[in-house]
Amino acid sequence: MAAADTKWKNTALLVIDMQNDFILSGGPMHVRGGQGIVPNVIKAVEIARSRGIPIIWVVREHDPLGRDVELFRRHLYSSGKPKPTSKGSLGAELVDGLVIKDDDYKLVKTRFSAFFNTHLHSYLQGAGIKKLVITGVQTPNCIRQTVFDAVALDYQTVTVIFDATAAATSDIHLANIFDMTNIGVATPTLEEWGSDD
Repeated sequence: MAAADTKWKNTALLVIDMQNDFILSGGPMHVRGGQGIVPNVIKAVEIARSRGIPIIWVVREHDPLGRDVELFRRHLYSSGKPKPTSKGSLGAELVDGLVIKDDDYKLVKTRFSAFFNTHLHSYLQGAGIKKLVITGVQTPNCIRQTVFDAVALDYQTVTVIFDATAAATSDIHLANIFDMTNIGVATPTLEEWGSDD
């Protein structure tokens, strides 16, 4: 990882749920807008690395029997069902083009928010992180809940890269982006964020 530029010193990039089961067509948890943002998420990671911003890969990994899954999803883990993002499965792996490097950090979650029942907040505090940049899927669930928790936890700046996040439809994406801007979240495009030096 490059030395952190002073402007980005206390910033971390979260890449949320960019896994095969969410992104690939035919995946059991397929997010229709997900495939379209893969190039922008790759570029956001490249920009972050060039700025010395730490990368945190936030992924869902579930017990293959579904014992750690939300109640409303447990039916997906019964016999003969797809068992989305099960630990060790191909579906739980990051999509092609996204690679966890040695200096990166991988955080496993089992709920929408990356903060819920994880050690993310203490990890970020220990690293001196006060500003978060968010990419990934999907806007009304994991992105939104993580963002609202980050705001509630008083991170100084929370940024959602508009075209490096996605939902099932553009209407759903726009409605959630609108809600997040109303609580003070910045929502630049990748081009705007990438040229902000």
